[in-house]
Amino acid sequence: MFLKIEAALSVLALALAFTVPRLGSRWFEALERTFGKLARRRGLSVVVVGLAALALRLALLPILPIPAPAAMDEFSYLLISDTFAHGRLANPTSPMWPHLESPLVLWQPTHVGIYHPAQGLFMAVGQVLLGHPFWGVWLSVGIMCAAITWMLQAWVGESWALLGGFLAAIRLGTYSYWADSYWGGAVAAIGGALVLGALPRMKPHRRVRYALLMGVGFAILANSRPYEGIFFGIPIAVALLVWLWKLKRPELGQALKRAVVPLLGVLVLALVAMGYYFWRTTGNPTTPPYLVAGQQGDVPPFPWQKLKAAPHFRYPAFEKLHKQFTLARYELAQSFTGRAAIEWFAFEQFWSFYFGFVFLFPFALAWVATPYGFSLKDISPGTRFLVVVCAVTLAGEALPIWYNAHYSAELTCAILALMLTALRYVRPWRWRGRPVGRFITRAVPAVCVLLLATRMAAGPLKLHLTALWPQSGLPIWCTTAPKNPARAAVLRELSQQPGRQLVIVRYSPDHDIYFNEWVYNRADLDSAKVIFAHDMGEEKNKDLIDYFNGRRVWLVYADDKPPRLEPYPGPKAASGASRSTAR
Repeated sequence: MFLKIEAALSVLALALAFTVPRLGSRWFEALERTFGKLARRRGLSVVVVGLAALALRLALLPILPIPAPAAMDEFSYLLISDTFAHGRLANPTSPMWPHLESPLVLWQPTHVGIYHPAQGLFMAVGQVLLGHPFWGVWLSVGIMCAAITWMLQAWVGESWALLGGFLAAIRLGTYSYWADSYWGGAVAAIGGALVLGALPRMKPHRRVRYALLMGVGFAILANSRPYEGIFFGIPIAVALLVWLWKLKRPELGQALKRAVVPLLGVLVLALVAMGYYFWRTTGNPTTPPYLVAGQQGDVPPFPWQKLKAAPHFRYPAFEKLHKQFTLARYELAQSFTGRAAIEWFAFEQFWSFYFGFVFLFPFALAWVATPYGFSLKDISPGTRFLVVVCAVTLAGEALPIWYNAHYSAELTCAILALMLTALRYVRPWRWRGRPVGRFITRAVPAVCVLLLATRMAAGPLKLHLTALWPQSGLPIWCTTAPKNPARAAVLRELSQQPGRQLVIVRYSPDHDIYFNEWVYNRADLDSAKVIFAHDMGEEKNKDLIDYFNGRRVWLVYADDKPPRLEPYPGPKAASGASRSTAR
């Protein structure tokens, strides 16, 4: 629905550009003068954009509350966050871990989420300082928008950078799944913005702080999207080497001292910290939890890798996930047509999330406005370099069999820079003496603001919201992320009960756990108010109940509509409790 609305508004803007291009000129000129004054104060602009993004998401809480996690990836990051919040890097393995097994969670040799730690670290900051991991997501979105503004100032100029920062806040900091779930995206985007923002500043100024910021950016990428970060870093590394090669001896020594040494110092510290984290979680400083999970029987990420023997599954839902999702994807990638289908869907995700229609038509108009005889040589070196960065990174991301929009998060600032460059090129364009280009540059942010207002009023207007992603549909700027409010309701209800609780979860034979897995737990099991465990039959359940002696025991039928919670039958039941349903 909203992608269609965006397309309609983009077409309307294009029509108005050619018919009444001076529409609203007086109002737009006054607004541009005000924003121009702010843009000239570069540091203040960065701060204002970051705070505006935070305030905007905060203002949406009444209609877009703190999200209830649903996806397996979210719970993996939440475990990492809770582990850090408890002052640990990993958790001991519980003797009852087969009852507590969860996808994307490692139990051997330690209990930890399988992903890299940057997203979990941000969430842990929110959990410790503000009481909930969501506030870490919230902070990361504000920092992302500020970092993007800072990056754009070096690539497209201060005025366009301010516009790009506000567009990032509207498109990524409100309804996107980056701001409305625990999947991540903003953290990797921060890393990409720091790296690309430092590059053009470091060359002429050779100040230590820019080298340090680039190093921090690479460290964030290494701990959020390490695979994609490698391809993202290749053109940047080449650019730095070419720059150093062209310097004469006195300048080269200064560059090595002020740029290369600080950059390498941060990278070495990051590698040492990563090795220590891997050692504490997997027992090997060169093996991250993600690889250990793959060694335990996961489907390989690349289609040319050999498939391992299927692991043993304790639960039918896990086997179903393996056969119908991960294994099916691998088998699809073995044929040319299947691989083409995977790549096409990845392209659709990339386009729909990062461009849509409103960010796409400036490129089309730039092509229309291009005079005869225009060649690639006429494009600025900076723009060509950003295109190369995007091309190399996307080429690397096309190799695995999996793709989601946040895999390209490190390119967010580069994509915005290219879109703003197209707008800057289009702005002076006139058609039959009419300022068509100027209207287009004003229409793009106006359409984004209008779309945001429409999305905020979707409830009263009874608009059909975009299909849940990635269950169906394509991710766009306001895609609704998956939620599991039933589990959240049960957790909330039992958290208010006196004493500690143990919930045994019973699934139907055809249960789908990708967005409906209930068995996820906190880092510190012994002190957890509520523990969720799989139903393994009466005899094995007794061992679990005996181990967690003293807890009130419940049974939840997760696939009932709505899920049904009742005391566990037998002498270990939750005494005196009545039946309830999760609403």
